[in-house]
Amino acid sequence: MANTIEVLSTIPFTESQTNLLAGVSPRLHFTILKALKLEEVPADLWERTEVLYTNRVMPAPEQAPKLRWVQFHWAGVNHVLDLPLMHKPDLVVTNLSGVITTQLAEYALMMLLALGHRLPDLAAHQRKAEWPADRWERFRPRELRGSTVGIVGYGSVGRQVARLLYGLGATILATKRDAMHPEDTGYTPEGQGDPAGDFARRIYPPQALCSMLKECDFVVVCIPLTTETRHAIGARELAALKPGAFIVDISRGHIIDHTALIAALREQKLGGAALDVFPEEPLPPDSPLWKLPNVIVTPHISGNTPAYDDLAAAFFAENLHRYLAGMPLYNRVDLGKGY
Repeated sequence: MANTIEVLSTIPFTESQTNLLAGVSPRLHFTILKALKLEEVPADLWERTEVLYTNRVMPAPEQAPKLRWVQFHWAGVNHVLDLPLMHKPDLVVTNLSGVITTQLAEYALMMLLALGHRLPDLAAHQRKAEWPADRWERFRPRELRGSTVGIVGYGSVGRQVARLLYGLGATILATKRDAMHPEDTGYTPEGQGDPAGDFARRIYPPQALCSMLKECDFVVVCIPLTTETRHAIGARELAALKPGAFIVDISRGHIIDHTALIAALREQKLGGAALDVFPEEPLPPDSPLWKLPNVIVTPHISGNTPAYDDLAAAFFAENLHRYLAGMPLYNRVDLGKGY
């Protein structure tokens, strides 16, 4: 029989989730150890581990000489890119991109509808028990059917947003790092996303972002945070949008320049914004975003689902099958790109 492969998870999977993982192969020996700090993992366990499933608990390269693969519990890995282990020559790093796309896309759709149908203004009048005489004009909606929606970042989340919007009759534009190759090569659950890139009428390179934005009634931001994408949307990009356009941000807090965003919202150059991510989290109580009437603030919950760990375990099991078979792993992180 082939050698046993030591698998360590610092995420506390349930018994049923652990059984799913263990059922992949008798070659796999699992240690499920809830750990938030490096020192909570015994030194001899680090020395034996070949596969690590974790959030952010990472050993130094010399502590884990047998480590060959790290699977992260989240899609974003920008918080660990600078750690020495990430640059170990023979280490493969994968993330959870594509696993919770439906939850994020449903959140985006909810917010697009809420903004377009003036929900913040409606709620404000409800709290004041007001029935506006000018309700037909005041609450005139910006409908998705017939509108143009720009998706900044046509990865797994953006493609699922496009799938939902396509059925509602919206025209979809998108940006993609490699715009000449519209297909999706990452992990895509069956029946989700846009594997061939069919739903977007046009895909722009990041350098042409403003050209796309000027066409947009709505924008959904879902690119990963890297050195290249930090403040990718600033005053210039916000000014390129159609007057009264709406923006939904489910990416990371530093993608949009919030100083420029707040100015555009105050000046009503934008119709409104729904924001789930912020440069500082929790969002400080004195942030003007809390009180702007055309803003919906949520506490970074767009990817929240009670099924998260079940979905994560199922994905990890699939990647374990591929690891044992010597196949390329899903969602391999490109350190040069930062995701």
